[in-house]
Amino acid sequence: MKPDIHPTYYPAARVTCSCGATWLTGSTQEEIRTDICSTCHPFYTGEQRIVDTAGQVERFMKRLERRQSKSAQREIESKARAEAEEAARKARARGDDPDAAAAEVMARYESEQA
Repeated sequence: MKPDIHPTYYPAARVTCSCGATWLTGSTQEEIRTDICSTCHPFYTGEQRIVDTAGQVERFMKRLERRQSKSAQREIESKARAEAEEAARKARARGDDPDAAAAEVMARYESEQA
């Protein structure tokens, strides 16, 4: 073994879990903190629970809801644009103002959204 390159070994390092369980083990750190241990892990306890230390589940659900609402909004806008283009094409064929026909469809879309 080379001298002075190895970390200090602590034969009685204390491990502390967030549930309150503590035990001693050997480690290169004097004190170790953990979120889950065999005392509170759902696999060992048989109970199912969500460990949410930083609101991760709520953040994910908000992000998912926002993404789904945005995609639905884009889909509605896409349908409205297609309908406006169709109305403008028909107005052009009749000799009417295509911009007015498209604006009418978009105004109807906006009033439905309000």
